[in-house]
Amino acid sequence: MAAPRHQLPWTLLVLLSVAQFMVILDATVVNVALPSIARSLGFGSGGLQWVVTAYVLASGGLVLLGGRAADVLGRRRMFLAGLTVFTAASLASGLAPAPGALIAARFGQGAGAAMLTPAALSIITATYSGPQRARALGIWGAIGGAGAAAGVLAGGMLTTWLGWRAVFLVNVPVGVVAAAASLHVVP
Repeated sequence: MAAPRHQLPWTLLVLLSVAQFMVILDATVVNVALPSIARSLGFGSGGLQWVVTAYVLASGGLVLLGGRAADVLGRRRMFLAGLTVFTAASLASGLAPAPGALIAARFGQGAGAAMLTPAALSIITATYSGPQRARALGIWGAIGGAGAAAGVLAGGMLTTWLGWRAVFLVNVPVGVVAAAASLHVVP
Protein backbone atom coordinates (compact mmCIF):
# COMPACT_ATOMS: atom_id res chain seq x y z
CA MET A 1 0.00 0.00 0.00
CA ALA A 2 1.30 3.44 -0.93
CA ALA A 3 2.08 6.01 1.73
CA PRO A 4 -0.21 9.01 2.03
CA ARG A 5 0.58 11.73 -0.51
CA HIS A 6 2.04 14.13 2.08
CA GLN A 7 4.77 11.55 2.85
CA LEU A 8 5.66 10.89 -0.79
CA PRO A 9 7.47 13.97 -2.08
CA TRP A 10 10.99 13.45 -0.74
CA THR A 11 10.91 9.67 -0.92
CA LEU A 12 9.53 9.87 -4.44
CA LEU A 13 12.12 12.43 -5.53
CA VAL A 14 14.97 10.32 -4.14
CA LEU A 15 13.70 7.25 -6.00
CA LEU A 16 13.24 9.09 -9.30
CA SER A 17 16.64 10.76 -8.91
CA VAL A 18 18.42 7.47 -8.25
CA ALA A 19 16.88 5.99 -11.39
CA GLN A 20 17.88 9.02 -13.45
CA PHE A 21 21.39 8.99 -11.99
CA MET A 22 21.76 5.36 -13.06
CA VAL A 23 20.49 6.11 -16.59
CA ILE A 24 22.85 9.06 -17.11
CA LEU A 25 25.75 7.25 -15.44
CA ASP A 26 25.45 4.47 -18.00
CA ALA A 27 26.03 6.90 -20.85
CA THR A 28 29.57 7.56 -19.58
CA VAL A 29 30.56 4.67 -17.29
CA VAL A 30 31.37 2.40 -20.21
CA ASN A 31 33.88 4.76 -21.84
CA VAL A 32 36.72 3.85 -19.49
CA ALA A 33 35.95 0.15 -19.81
CA LEU A 34 36.08 0.08 -23.63
CA PRO A 35 39.70 -1.14 -23.94
CA SER A 36 39.01 -4.00 -21.52
CA ILE A 37 35.79 -4.86 -23.36
CA ALA A 38 37.61 -4.90 -26.69
CA ARG A 39 40.26 -7.29 -25.38
CA SER A 40 37.80 -9.57 -23.63
CA LEU A 41 35.20 -9.91 -26.38
CA GLY A 42 37.50 -9.48 -29.38
CA PHE A 43 35.81 -6.50 -30.97
CA GLY A 44 36.87 -5.86 -34.56
CA SER A 45 38.02 -2.53 -35.90
CA GLY A 46 35.19 0.02 -35.75
CA GLY A 47 32.81 -2.22 -33.84
CA LEU A 48 33.66 -0.99 -30.37
CA GLN A 49 32.07 2.41 -30.94
CA TRP A 50 28.67 0.67 -31.13
CA VAL A 51 28.86 -0.18 -27.42
CA VAL A 52 28.40 3.54 -26.73
CA THR A 53 26.40 4.45 -29.84
CA ALA A 54 23.72 1.75 -29.37
CA TYR A 55 22.83 3.14 -25.93
CA VAL A 56 22.76 6.78 -26.98
CA LEU A 57 20.91 6.04 -30.22
CA ALA A 58 18.18 4.07 -28.45
CA SER A 59 17.77 6.42 -25.50
CA GLY A 60 17.72 9.56 -27.64
CA GLY A 61 15.81 8.09 -30.56
CA LEU A 62 13.03 6.51 -28.52
CA VAL A 63 12.53 9.13 -25.80
CA LEU A 64 9.58 10.80 -27.57
CA LEU A 65 7.89 7.42 -27.96
CA GLY A 66 8.56 6.74 -24.29
CA GLY A 67 6.97 10.05 -23.33
CA ARG A 68 3.89 9.37 -25.44
CA ALA A 69 3.61 5.87 -23.99
CA ALA A 70 3.71 7.37 -20.48
CA ASP A 71 0.82 9.66 -21.47
CA VAL A 72 -1.25 6.84 -22.95
CA LEU A 73 -0.38 3.86 -20.76
CA GLY A 74 0.38 5.66 -17.50
CA ARG A 75 3.42 7.24 -15.91
CA ARG A 76 3.89 4.64 -13.19
CA ARG A 77 3.52 1.73 -15.60
CA MET A 78 6.07 3.18 -18.03
CA PHE A 79 8.49 4.09 -15.25
CA LEU A 80 8.38 0.51 -13.94
CA ALA A 81 8.59 -0.96 -17.45
CA GLY A 82 11.56 1.25 -18.31
CA LEU A 83 13.31 0.41 -15.05
CA THR A 84 12.70 -3.30 -15.63
CA VAL A 85 13.96 -3.21 -19.23
CA PHE A 86 16.98 -1.12 -18.21
CA THR A 87 17.86 -3.48 -15.35
CA ALA A 88 17.40 -6.65 -17.42
CA ALA A 89 19.50 -5.16 -20.24
CA SER A 90 22.18 -4.20 -17.70
CA LEU A 91 22.33 -7.84 -16.61
CA ALA A 92 22.50 -8.95 -20.25
CA SER A 93 25.29 -6.44 -20.91
CA GLY A 94 27.30 -7.68 -17.95
CA LEU A 95 26.91 -11.29 -19.06
CA ALA A 96 27.39 -10.68 -22.80
CA PRO A 97 29.46 -13.46 -24.38
CA ALA A 98 30.10 -11.74 -27.71
CA PRO A 99 30.27 -8.27 -29.29
CA GLY A 100 26.84 -8.52 -30.94
CA ALA A 101 25.20 -9.56 -27.67
CA LEU A 102 26.73 -6.60 -25.85
CA ILE A 103 25.64 -4.14 -28.53
CA ALA A 104 22.08 -5.53 -28.50
CA ALA A 105 21.96 -5.38 -24.70
CA ARG A 106 23.22 -1.78 -24.74
CA PHE A 107 20.42 -0.92 -27.18
CA GLY A 108 18.03 -2.51 -24.68
CA GLN A 109 19.47 -0.34 -21.89
CA GLY A 110 18.89 2.72 -24.03
CA ALA A 111 15.31 1.66 -24.77
CA GLY A 112 14.67 1.23 -21.05
CA ALA A 113 16.14 4.67 -20.40
CA ALA A 114 13.87 6.13 -23.10
CA MET A 115 10.83 4.77 -21.25
CA LEU A 116 12.03 5.61 -17.73
CA THR A 117 13.22 9.19 -18.18
CA PRO A 118 10.11 10.89 -19.60
CA ALA A 119 7.88 8.96 -17.20
CA ALA A 120 9.98 10.10 -14.23
CA LEU A 121 9.91 13.69 -15.43
CA SER A 122 6.16 13.51 -15.86
CA ILE A 123 5.71 12.04 -12.38
CA ILE A 124 7.68 14.95 -10.92
CA THR A 125 5.63 17.59 -12.76
CA ALA A 126 2.37 15.90 -11.74
CA THR A 127 3.34 15.42 -8.09
CA TYR A 128 4.91 18.76 -7.25
CA SER A 129 3.60 22.26 -7.84
CA GLY A 130 4.81 25.84 -7.63
CA PRO A 131 8.19 26.48 -6.05
CA GLN A 132 8.35 22.89 -4.82
CA ARG A 133 8.14 21.68 -8.46
CA ALA A 134 10.97 24.00 -9.50
CA ARG A 135 13.10 22.74 -6.61
CA ALA A 136 12.29 19.08 -7.39
CA LEU A 137 13.13 19.52 -11.09
CA GLY A 138 16.38 21.27 -10.17
CA ILE A 139 17.39 18.49 -7.80
CA TRP A 140 16.41 15.76 -10.28
CA GLY A 141 18.36 17.44 -13.08
CA ALA A 142 21.42 18.10 -10.92
CA ILE A 143 21.57 14.51 -9.69
CA GLY A 144 21.15 13.24 -13.24
CA GLY A 145 23.93 15.55 -14.41
CA ALA A 146 26.15 14.30 -11.60
CA GLY A 147 25.70 10.82 -13.06
CA ALA A 148 27.59 11.88 -16.19
CA ALA A 149 30.57 13.05 -14.17
CA ALA A 150 30.46 10.11 -11.77
CA GLY A 151 30.33 7.66 -14.67
CA VAL A 152 33.92 8.23 -15.68
CA LEU A 153 35.20 7.82 -12.12
CA ALA A 154 32.96 4.82 -11.38
CA GLY A 155 33.89 3.21 -14.70
CA GLY A 156 37.58 3.44 -13.88
CA MET A 157 37.19 2.12 -10.36
CA LEU A 158 34.87 -0.75 -11.28
CA THR A 159 36.94 -1.80 -14.29
CA THR A 160 40.18 -1.72 -12.31
CA TRP A 161 38.88 -3.49 -9.22
CA LEU A 162 36.23 -5.87 -10.56
CA GLY A 163 36.55 -5.99 -14.35
CA TRP A 164 34.53 -4.42 -17.16
CA ARG A 165 31.40 -6.52 -16.54
CA ALA A 166 30.94 -4.75 -13.20
CA VAL A 167 30.15 -1.44 -14.93
CA PHE A 168 26.90 -3.06 -16.09
CA LEU A 169 26.20 -5.48 -13.26
CA VAL A 170 26.28 -2.71 -10.64
CA ASN A 171 22.94 -1.51 -12.06
CA VAL A 172 21.18 -4.79 -11.31
CA PRO A 173 20.81 -4.55 -7.52
CA VAL A 174 20.11 -0.81 -7.74
CA GLY A 175 17.44 -1.42 -10.39
CA VAL A 176 15.82 -4.26 -8.44
CA VAL A 177 15.64 -2.22 -5.23
CA ALA A 178 14.34 0.84 -7.12
CA ALA A 179 11.65 -1.26 -8.85
CA ALA A 180 10.54 -2.78 -5.56
CA ALA A 181 10.42 0.65 -3.93
CA SER A 182 8.52 2.04 -6.92
CA LEU A 183 5.64 -0.32 -6.25
CA HIS A 184 5.12 1.42 -2.90
CA VAL A 185 6.24 4.98 -3.63
CA VAL A 186 5.28 5.96 -7.18
CA PRO A 187 1.67 7.14 -7.32
